[in-house]
Amino acid sequence: PRVDGDRVAALERHRPALHEATGAATVVVTLDRDGAVVFAGEEPPYRTWARPAPDNHASGAGDTFLAALTVALAAGLPMATAAELAQAAADVVTGRPGTAACTAADLRTRVGAQRGAVDQDRLAHLLAEHRAAGRRVVFTNGCFDVLHRGHVAYLNQARRLGDVLVVAVNGDDSVRRLKGPDRPVNGAADRAAVLAALSCVDHVTIFEEDTPVELLRRLRPEVYAKGGDYTIDRLPEAPVVAGYGGRVCILDHLADRSTTAVIARIRAGR
Repeated sequence: PRVDGDRVAALERHRPALHEATGAATVVVTLDRDGAVVFAGEEPPYRTWARPAPDNHASGAGDTFLAALTVALAAGLPMATAAELAQAAADVVTGRPGTAACTAADLRTRVGAQRGAVDQDRLAHLLAEHRAAGRRVVFTNGCFDVLHRGHVAYLNQARRLGDVLVVAVNGDDSVRRLKGPDRPVNGAADRAAVLAALSCVDHVTIFEEDTPVELLRRLRPEVYAKGGDYTIDRLPEAPVVAGYGGRVCILDHLADRSTTAVIARIRAGR
C-alpha cells in the first residue's frame, strides 16, 4: 500500500509556510515514487500518482517532471492538466533503467496509450489482486459526460481515501434515461478513456443500470465516494455499502461546476 499519507498531510499543514518561504503563488512538491502534490493559490491540493517503478529507475524523474510542467504551463495549459502531463513524462523515464530522457514523441506515445474501460469480470480479478497486496479500494461513479474542473478535483480527493480508485461510468442508454435524450455528448468509451488518463484513476468500468448498486454488491469496495452535491440519505447505494461494512464518504463540492452548466453556457454562446 502507499504510505505517503502522513507526508502529504504534513505538507498541507505547512502549506502557508511553503508559500511564504518561496514567495510563490504555486508550490509543487515531488513525492518520489508517489507522484507529486500541487498547491496553487487557494485551490484544494492537487495530487498526481506515479506508475509503480523500481527504485533504481527513479533517476531524473523529478527533473523531468519539472521540465514538462514548465513547458505545459508556458503553452497555456491549466495547472492540473500540466501536472498530469508532467507525471506522464516522469513515468516515461522511470519506466526505463538508469538515467533516461522523455522526448515529445515519447510523451505522445505515453498519453496516446492510456488504458480505457475494463469489463466487470476483469475488474473483479484486478481488485482481488489489489486486496491480496493489502490495498484499500475506493469506488465512485457518474456520467462524466464533459469532464470539467469539478470532476477532476473530486476524483483527486476520492483517490486520497485509499490505495486504488475505481470509477464506474454510466453507459450511454443510462445517461439518456438520467439526463435526457440529447445526452450524452460523448460516448461511454470516450468518457472512460478520458477518465483513465488521469493519474488518480486506477481502473474504469462501464455499467448499464441507472445506479451501481449491483456492481457495489459484487465489488464490495471499502470506500464509496460521491461528490458534495449529494447527501447520504439521497444515495440508494448507501444501505448496500453499509450492509457489507463499507464506508460512504461525501466529498467537497465546487459550486457552479457541472456538465449541465457547461453545456448551457455553450448553447448560450458564452
